[in-house]
Amino acid sequence: MDSGFRANPYPSYAGLRRDQPVVQVDPGGFWAVSRYDDVVHVLRHPQRFTSHGFQVAWQPAWLGYSPMAHSMLALDGGAHQRLRTLAARAFNGTAVRRLEPRIRQLAAQMAEGLAVQGEAEAISAFAMPLPTTVIGGLMGLDASLHGRFKDWADAMASITPEPLSEAHAARVRATVEEMTRYLTEVIDARRREPAEDLVTDLVRAEVQGQSLTDREIIDFLVLMMVAGLETAVHLLGNALLFLAENPDELARLRAEPLLIPRFIEELLRYESPVQCVLRFTTAETKLAGVTIPRDAVVMAVIGAANRDERRYSEPERFDLQREQPSLAFGQGAHHCIGAMLARMEAHRGLEALLARFQGFTRLSSEVPWNLSFAVRGPACLPLRFMPAR
Repeated sequence: MDSGFRANPYPSYAGLRRDQPVVQVDPGGFWAVSRYDDVVHVLRHPQRFTSHGFQVAWQPAWLGYSPMAHSMLALDGGAHQRLRTLAARAFNGTAVRRLEPRIRQLAAQMAEGLAVQGEAEAISAFAMPLPTTVIGGLMGLDASLHGRFKDWADAMASITPEPLSEAHAARVRATVEEMTRYLTEVIDARRREPAEDLVTDLVRAEVQGQSLTDREIIDFLVLMMVAGLETAVHLLGNALLFLAENPDELARLRAEPLLIPRFIEELLRYESPVQCVLRFTTAETKLAGVTIPRDAVVMAVIGAANRDERRYSEPERFDLQREQPSLAFGQGAHHCIGAMLARMEAHRGLEALLARFQGFTRLSSEVPWNLSFAVRGPACLPLRFMPAR
């Protein structure tokens, strides 16, 4: 959570990979795993590294009930697959492609709004409202509350083993209460009057002959909201910051828009929105020559693995020609189910901006970063937008 580390964690990651590839760190004495092959091993062996580690991270004693700790993110095996089957209906290729025209339209409208303003805080004016509107529409949630969704997601992503302050603890507890109350009202409304949206689908759904409880639906919706926003918002925010600082790369993308998908893949590696995921050891295990005890929380540091010199040539260099995929969306059974949607939002969002503007200029030398050990991106990014001729 240190501001210097948030601004640039990569030198510290390099030191971990070199000297202590498996080591206990703060917060909470988690075991940080930083090399690519070791992170892949953790992600691909849920029998030994279970996702119940998320329950430990998302359910600290100071919080009370936490929807994230009881979502499919914290489950393995049949319980995880039961809920993932439902999620696949909303985020499969066919469903996401149906959203593409709407995403294009929204991105173009927001880019035009930035052109009118000339200067704007890019996270709140573009990177946040684009995915918020998309996920809110997919769920069928009240459009007037879309601005609150990101506040809710930020509060959930800021959960730590110990609260940052009493004010932080109170804010997160109030957020959980507010989300639960609102989503319960939505579920009740859909039971009375079904609609063409995800909430209605969940109310009607049966998996293995069983309907979902209200608590399961709420946990599911909170996860979709948090995961659907945190990754996409920070992907777009990281992209805007990178292009503002690298005008040559921006000019190249404007000249060759077909390179945008390659740009997104390399940016996912270079500035991973998801910096780490947590797992829980089911037995004593040895990794990189280090013995990790049973019932330990393991932090698989994706941000470090994606810059591992053992996996990538010149990993500190941004390279549009790089072919190796990254771990930005995880691997194995918990591979991010919304990865296709996040990529599409980033693609169509950047496409709209690059068509409308010849460049972006930062208006502040300082970049405040979000506070979360799991995800990373600029919290505020004032930019001047220069219209294309």
